Amino acid sequence: MKNYIYKLAMAAILFWTCTTHAQSLKSKSVAFDINLTDSKNLKSGSVPFIEWVEPANETVFLTDKKLYSKLKIKSASPIKNIKLNLHEHTNANMRGFNSDEATLRGSMSVQPEEHQQQEMIIERDITMMDGINVLEIVVENTDGIVSKSFRIIHVGETALADAAKLHRKDRAVFFLTDKFDNWSDLVNPIHDGRTISSLLEKYYGFEIEIIENPSQDVIFSKLREYSELEYAPLDQLMVFFAGHGYFDEGFKEGFVVVKESLKTDPGKTSYVSYNRLRNILNVIPSEHVFLMMDVCFGGTFDNAIATSRSAEIYEEVSQSDYILRKLSVKTRKYLTSGGKEYVSDGIPGKHSPFAKNIIESLNSFGGSDGILTLNEIYSYVEKLTPEPRIGKFGDNAPGSEFVFVVK
Repeated sequence: MKNYIYKLAMAAILFWTCTTHAQSLKSKSVAFDINLTDSKNLKSGSVPFIEWVEPANETVFLTDKKLYSKLKIKSASPIKNIKLNLHEHTNANMRGFNSDEATLRGSMSVQPEEHQQQEMIIERDITMMDGINVLEIVVENTDGIVSKSFRIIHVGETALADAAKLHRKDRAVFFLTDKFDNWSDLVNPIHDGRTISSLLEKYYGFEIEIIENPSQDVIFSKLREYSELEYAPLDQLMVFFAGHGYFDEGFKEGFVVVKESLKTDPGKTSYVSYNRLRNILNVIPSEHVFLMMDVCFGGTFDNAIATSRSAEIYEEVSQSDYILRKLSVKTRKYLTSGGKEYVSDGIPGKHSPFAKNIIESLNSFGGSDGILTLNEIYSYVEKLTPEPRIGKFGDNAPGSEFVFVVK
């Protein structure tokens, strides 16, 4: 409902700021075509609202050609017509949908019955074609306002290409702090981060960015840069922090200590709060975000610190099938070097205990399948004292995963 109200507000803003002619409003997979010369189109609630129940994700990967779809349509003004269009697309790198770049392969018209004119549910089993399909729904109401939405469906051999050939990019940004203005300096964060990042770049194909001894402003500015990037559906982003951490008993909140953090700071405004960090990472448009923290009190990133974990057992599937399956839903996960306690920085030049074991896990290359999962990484660190914490946050979906694929 919030999204619906937001879209109506956007339509009103465009009316007042643009010349009066037909406008097209777009929000990722949803678009509205509104003729602003007709005043009846400006009344509240007149834009048809489309909700995808199935498939929920904008991009879907299938081995079977049958796709079950379920949509909910609502409109304050009576629904006039609904069309389901199936397009064929040839661009495997597509990040959106433009009908001019696709070939229409089929169309189905759905006429609402009298009792369905303002709210309707559509359920269909639709046969897809091998390759890249775009399922588009077009809804028009009696005010002449048209809403459009789509889903991109990869089927067959295109969806099951070799993992190394899948259109995906892995990025990692490292925030490493060992020099502090008001806190004691540390010996290993930069050494640890450089070693881990070099393994990710050399063996797993990650694009790496390292920021050493950043200020609070630099951290937030850099995270903003990553929030403004465009991400393909299978792209992943890893965010790594190493340095001091702090837990405020009064606020019951954890913080990253940055270069200029003050010892005496009642409001903790010179720190990076885990609450704010969690919110920022959750809204980054990458479908798959993983946070790793080698800081004290890192486990308090989660409001309810995890005390146990469950192992997942899979039947043998191909490397690419596994990746497509796990990256088909949104990932928001974290791994920290401890819970609500201090953790060791280690011996100078020898890595922290947590980083040492992370490095060992990366050097295992995920075993014979060449895929290193978070559960496998956790198995390398779970016996450390204090106990590292693994968990989920934000909009994480059941069955999600962050994968490290050997290139």
